[in-house]
Amino acid sequence: MAEGLLSASLPGVKVRSAGLEALVGHPADSIACELMSHCGVNIEEHRAMQVSRDMCQEADLILVMDREQRRVIEERYHFVIGKVFRLCEFSDQDVPDPYLAGREAFRHSLSLIEDGARQWAQRIPRVSSR
Repeated sequence: MAEGLLSASLPGVKVRSAGLEALVGHPADSIACELMSHCGVNIEEHRAMQVSRDMCQEADLILVMDREQRRVIEERYHFVIGKVFRLCEFSDQDVPDPYLAGREAFRHSLSLIEDGARQWAQRIPRVSSR
């Protein structure tokens, strides 16, 4: 959901999504697809992928959902320290994983993701244009 919202908000910026324990090759959850379609964003073609060293090396910015993900990525790939932030960094919140938790969990996570994506989408063009 975050990839979809950020991609829609930042045309011309390469946005990729990957997980630490991704179900590689699986599509986005049907609830996520439905909620995102209400936002005008189609994520039907999304397929899960595992985060990798190469992805982290290519990235200028790595956004994670929670503190634990940040810790694991920074521990696994020391060179990323300084470019890993939580999606909701500016509101000091973690985004809970709604997988298998039902529609309300997805709605709650989407609400946080929308807020975090909006905040980053406002900041990224200012930084990248310098």
